[in-house]
Amino acid sequence: MTSHPPAEDPVLARGARASRLAGLGQRIGYLLFGIAIVVFMVGLIGDFNATVARITIGCLVAGSLVLAPAIIAGYAVKAAIRDDLEHGREVR
Repeated sequence: MTSHPPAEDPVLARGARASRLAGLGQRIGYLLFGIAIVVFMVGLIGDFNATVARITIGCLVAGSLVLAPAIIAGYAVKAAIRDDLEHGREVR
């Protein structure tokens, strides 16, 4: 007799995908903040010109636009997992 693997639960699959996207968004957002800090420090040590300012501001704005929703999505996924555990539902 052959056993078939259980069908993938679409809700769990969506939660896993949201978790991966939230993690990726957080890594990208923090990377952009890190780049902004490095460029700013290089500008302070060297020649702080308009290009350094534009790169710094651009990285801060882009990092904020990516990081804010990623943090919120990450907390939402964690809350959903916690709720599933509290109510005895299956969590992967």
